[in-house]
Amino acid sequence: MSGPIRLLVCDDSETARCAITRALPADIEVVGEATTGDEAVRLAGAAHPHVITMDVQMPGRSGIEATAAIMAQSPSRILVVCAVDQEREIDLSFRAIAAGALELVAKPKGGGDLAAWGQRLAETVRLMSEVPVVTRKAHQRVHNSVSPVGRIDIWGVVASTGGPPALSHLLANLPADLPAPVLMVQHIAPGFAVGLCRYLSCSSRLAVVCAEDGRPALPGYAYLPPDGHDLLIDAEGVLRTPRNCGPHHPNGDRLLTALADVYGPRAGGVVLTGMGEDGARGLLAIRHAGGCALAQDAASSIVFGMPQAALRHGAVVANTPLVDIAPSMLAASGLLSSARR
Repeated sequence: MSGPIRLLVCDDSETARCAITRALPADIEVVGEATTGDEAVRLAGAAHPHVITMDVQMPGRSGIEATAAIMAQSPSRILVVCAVDQEREIDLSFRAIAAGALELVAKPKGGGDLAAWGQRLAETVRLMSEVPVVTRKAHQRVHNSVSPVGRIDIWGVVASTGGPPALSHLLANLPADLPAPVLMVQHIAPGFAVGLCRYLSCSSRLAVVCAEDGRPALPGYAYLPPDGHDLLIDAEGVLRTPRNCGPHHPNGDRLLTALADVYGPRAGGVVLTGMGEDGARGLLAIRHAGGCALAQDAASSIVFGMPQAALRHGAVVANTPLVDIAPSMLAASGLLSSARR
């Protein structure tokens, strides 16, 4: 991208707007400030921003309604900035993600390190500016058969940018009696893990819970790691949640590699939409172990980076439309009927 990144700041709080604008370096230019949802929609069309920061609670049209309107009228990359100490704001933020926002960032806390927060915000804005702008589109079902494997006894699913709606769709199409636990890694900022759990629970027939270290992984459950932790499993089928110390929060390659090591041909892995390459090498380990490896296709991905890396590394022979991933998981798990029974 040539020239500065054009940013539209949407928040009814002058304090929050000042915190954002003062934190930004010279390569990010604020081209407008909106204090209401209606103003956010108008400026999104008039100012042509590369990225929009969006508060979820504003006068008149809410941030969720503004996000939906912007994605319908003048699609842009929307970054939700919300308070993680308010449960309602977190829940509303995931509704904004479902409406088309790409990412979540926590507002700075009183007494926190504003300089460090500003650096994280600027880095996120830069990353979001590289994401292709997409409009909501219908995806045709394309038959993509699962390679012959033995019955899969556990699934690992990895996602990043665009992941929460994709995970919601996937879980909505898996039955409560799925005979294999589902372990999920979603790259997400600190403070949002519990909110993501609540968001996914709204659509899932599996019980979605934050994993507890030392507990067995059980069929009928979908697990997320706690904030700041990875999600693994040991040789006894017991969940482990070590502290995350890598570039991805949490780490998808670690999860899928652990499944390949422990379960071998009985492991299944899925890589969904997201930036970068996390999950690709772990999915390749599952394929080499004789398990079932699936990666989302370009047409249904918000960002094709991670699934494309899985294809490039040879973890999958072909990518799979999102609508076909749950049926493929069911077939590999020994349930050939549809997910919604």
